[in-house]
Amino acid sequence: MKIARTTCTVQAGILLCLLIFSSCGNKAPEDTIETFTMSDTMLKKCESYTTGKQDLKSSIRLFGKSEADNNKMAQIYPILSGVVTSINVGLGDYVKQGQILASIQSVEIAGFQKERLDAINDVAIAEKNLQVAKDLFSGKLNSEKDVAAAYKELEVAKAELKRINEIYAIYNLKSGSVYNILAPMSGFVITKTIFQNEQLRSTDSEPLFTIAETKEIWAVANVNEIDISKIREGYDVTVQTLAFPDHPYKSTIQKIYNVIDAQTKSMKIRSSIPNEDFKLKPEMNCTVDVHYSENQQMITIPSSSIIFDKNKYWVMVFHNRHDVETREVEVYRQLGDISYINHGLKTGEKIISKNGLLIYDALND
Repeated sequence: MKIARTTCTVQAGILLCLLIFSSCGNKAPEDTIETFTMSDTMLKKCESYTTGKQDLKSSIRLFGKSEADNNKMAQIYPILSGVVTSINVGLGDYVKQGQILASIQSVEIAGFQKERLDAINDVAIAEKNLQVAKDLFSGKLNSEKDVAAAYKELEVAKAELKRINEIYAIYNLKSGSVYNILAPMSGFVITKTIFQNEQLRSTDSEPLFTIAETKEIWAVANVNEIDISKIREGYDVTVQTLAFPDHPYKSTIQKIYNVIDAQTKSMKIRSSIPNEDFKLKPEMNCTVDVHYSENQQMITIPSSSIIFDKNKYWVMVFHNRHDVETREVEVYRQLGDISYINHGLKTGEKIISKNGLLIYDALND
């Protein structure tokens, strides 16, 4: 009886195994293949780019600094001698045109006041003399020549009074001995060499204040002799500062200074940068990347579309939401946000340019 039960148990086990193998063999192959499909959410997160050819560009990195536009700058010198009684602004302050920067007490103002009073009296006397000359001429007691001389005397007196009044207007002189230094333009105070109670002389050669309008800043860079032949006006440049490394400024070469500095053996170039927010300051260190063409074309794609993995470069080629291809590419050069492709892509292919790493991970994990 034990032998019979054992035989039945073995037969039942064999039958069960046969059924399992049979069911596995009959399973459809397509049921075991999982296909990838981009969801609507993933499609919204990704952006695409159609490949095309552009001029191959290279770049030269130059070093320089930011400067204020010297066409929008004013240096203020002492016009009168005197003692500084007050200073109303500091270095870096923003001032408006006509604002009082400092006040000077000057004895020279008394001299101008005397000249003005003398000129006013001379005009009054010349007017009276002219009237007398006219009356005498009407009574035939003098000649027409005397009247003409009186007219000439009045013209000279008026010219002198006009000169003095113009001096008052230029210096903005008032009554008293105090002379106010006014801002000739709106801008930032970028240099200041004046001090309280300082004795100033009108012959001083150093400016008391320098005011610059900095809504536009110059980026001035040095070009080594070996690179001079590669530089042309109008070339695109990218300017970056140490203070704001993540904020590149786009511009062009607007001027080439065709002079070699005897000490540095370099030539200077200049680009203008908008500075409406006044973030950039004169004398900031900066780098200037000059971009120039190599007279050939290559397929270009956004640098954000390139994925680096397994020591290779990959892009995600988009055919449709059910067909996204992982393709290896050969990068010839990366230039900022643009990459030049030497091999792996054709013109007109659509690639994923943003969040392609999400697709890459989903397909290749």
